[in-house]
Amino acid sequence: MSHSVRGAVRGEWNSRSSYLISSLYRLPSKCDFIFLVLKTFLFPTHAHEQFLAVGFVISGKTEDWRFQKMKTCQIICVHVLLLMCCASHGKADYMKYKDPKQPINVRIKDLMLRMTLAEKIGQMTQIEREVASAQVMKDYFIGSVLSGGGSVPRPQASAVDWVNMVNDFQKGSLSTRLGIPMIYGIDAVHGHNNVYNATIFPHNIGLGATRQVQTHFPAQDAALVKKIGAATALEVRATGIPYVFAPCIAVCRDPRWGRCYESYSEDHNIVQQMTEIIPGLQGDLPVNYSKGAPYVSEKEKVVACAKHFVGDGGTHNGINENNTIINRDGLFSIHMPAYYDAVNKGVSTIMVSYSSWNGVKMHANQDLVTGYLKNTLRFRGFVISDWEGIDRITSPPGGNYTYSVQAGISAGIDMVMVPYNYTDYIDALTSLVNMNVIPMTRIDDAVRRILRVKFTMGLFENPLADLSLVDQLGKKEHRDLAREAVRKSLVLLKNGKSANDSLLPLPKKPTKILVSGSHADNLGYQCGGWTIEWQGDSGNITIGTTIFDAIKSTVDPSTEVVYSENPDDNFVKDNDFSYAIVVVGEPPYTETAGDNLNLTLPDPCPRTVQTVCGAVECVVVIISGRPLVIEPYLPSMDALVAAWLPGTEGQGVADVLFGDYGFTGKLSRTWFKSENQLPMNFGDVHYDPLFPLGFGLTTKATTRLSSSSSMVSTTASSAAEADIARNQAWVVAVFFSLLLSLIST
Repeated sequence: MSHSVRGAVRGEWNSRSSYLISSLYRLPSKCDFIFLVLKTFLFPTHAHEQFLAVGFVISGKTEDWRFQKMKTCQIICVHVLLLMCCASHGKADYMKYKDPKQPINVRIKDLMLRMTLAEKIGQMTQIEREVASAQVMKDYFIGSVLSGGGSVPRPQASAVDWVNMVNDFQKGSLSTRLGIPMIYGIDAVHGHNNVYNATIFPHNIGLGATRQVQTHFPAQDAALVKKIGAATALEVRATGIPYVFAPCIAVCRDPRWGRCYESYSEDHNIVQQMTEIIPGLQGDLPVNYSKGAPYVSEKEKVVACAKHFVGDGGTHNGINENNTIINRDGLFSIHMPAYYDAVNKGVSTIMVSYSSWNGVKMHANQDLVTGYLKNTLRFRGFVISDWEGIDRITSPPGGNYTYSVQAGISAGIDMVMVPYNYTDYIDALTSLVNMNVIPMTRIDDAVRRILRVKFTMGLFENPLADLSLVDQLGKKEHRDLAREAVRKSLVLLKNGKSANDSLLPLPKKPTKILVSGSHADNLGYQCGGWTIEWQGDSGNITIGTTIFDAIKSTVDPSTEVVYSENPDDNFVKDNDFSYAIVVVGEPPYTETAGDNLNLTLPDPCPRTVQTVCGAVECVVVIISGRPLVIEPYLPSMDALVAAWLPGTEGQGVADVLFGDYGFTGKLSRTWFKSENQLPMNFGDVHYDPLFPLGFGLTTKATTRLSSSSSMVSTTASSAAEADIARNQAWVVAVFFSLLLSLIST
């Protein structure tokens, strides 16, 4: 059919439709309406009368057919149904956005042409599950829902509970005029950490310390973090959720920052290697995939989110959400490189940082968000704000909300994590568009990006979650992987008071041993912040193995294992322990609550270390999200292990302490002597650490069961000596490499 004919037909159809609607309310009966439909659409003027008259003549009926409307309703209904089928068939062909065979760009264009301003702004809105409902999703066309830290369907909710909740919200979205599905997001920063019984992996600072075994030059175990990403994706999908706010690719330059444990390292090279978690979460990019385009390979993968753009780890004095004072070259050489890798690996979304760069709030920084990220790096996924991120553009937060909306959207933020007062946000943005303060081109850019992610991940084809993956939550294979990650993340900082007097690995068959410290038998402390609750918690908050339980299951059954959290001198001296394991560290914290200007071991940890280690051979295990001040206590310790925040699988700690596996971890950040040295990073002019970046002693696996801790093999001693030499050589090599690069520039 030619364009002119098609246009004429469409015009005639529209004309008849208008006539039908205008006549609808003046008809006395349903049959009259059916006759009108027939007259208006199936036949031209009078043709329907000729058709019916012929029909009656053929049937041999002589009565006046004009008075047989009630008798012929069934015949006419058949024609009307045929008409409706034809109309709906034509409509389905026209709705290209629902056809998965169409190119994504065609689907996006088709859908956006159909969308009203309200529907577009709804897509740019993310709300917290506490204020969400199926009706809210339908009435406001909400594009996304999230669970904040600790926000769950019910305490200890099962995977089925989560799936049912997510699907209830989704059904509201699907009931809208266009049926655009919402995308549900959650913080899964070290496993599916909001969910009871999920596998909790070590926090990023620990993963940054992992090393590939049997490599000449220390390198991070990127293959391991990729596996962790894949396992996390499965557990998140098990609960019906397709979107995670991870990974954090901050480069923490000051351990006083309360989010330092969310950073893989102070060295951007290590952070860049760790971006391999992105294809673990989303899937491997196909060959020749368009650079900068978002990618999710299958239903068992999730949308990832690189955060927080950019410079969040470089704030002054490590104060959370503060100002990163650095020139452009410094910002781009230290804090930006990991985003190159993330975009090249197809990351689908990027979250903006609360922090400022030289006084300009990142949530309002059009130069970096639009100018650099979108235009220069050609990132084509969507940019999302942090929690109430646009509110904090002003001081105090929310002081001029309309301005915050204008500044944030104009800067290039595509989706706003509102999360509660969504009507205020929607009203403000609608008003700004209607007043031409924010152009429709900016709205269309944001919606186009959001829809691109949704189409790419197959959300339109599979909007509702099923129960096929519920058995993936806390799966044994995932816990085994987490246990492996714990083993590889442990960094041995001291082993014996001399090179020839190593304490580790510990014998498994002593007569009696002491386990003490605030963190030895506390799963919540072991996991840290962002676990079940936003700030984390104390005690048995989920399913896992404490370090104390791991020790008991590792030693010989004949060994007596005594636990005393904070014993006194007499208790330690009177019990004739063969050795002691002291597990101490920081309590859980998240974000600003973790900012700490002194970084000392909290009480009573120092007293516990001094009491126990002053009376018996001891190994001290530090559970923390960053290096702490330990130099004053180091002489009393026989061995020292940095275990970071290992997660639920405490057995991984015992695996290495007792020699089933050797120590291989290397510091992913500098361990300072005193907080007065901070900030101090590798390559600084006055670099004088207690332990440098990349340091870590090694041991070999052994199966010894000696009852005496002093029985150490010659091989283990020589290995420790050789490893110290290798560490020193590595530091020197990196130093000269850095020096040469500076000279060349």
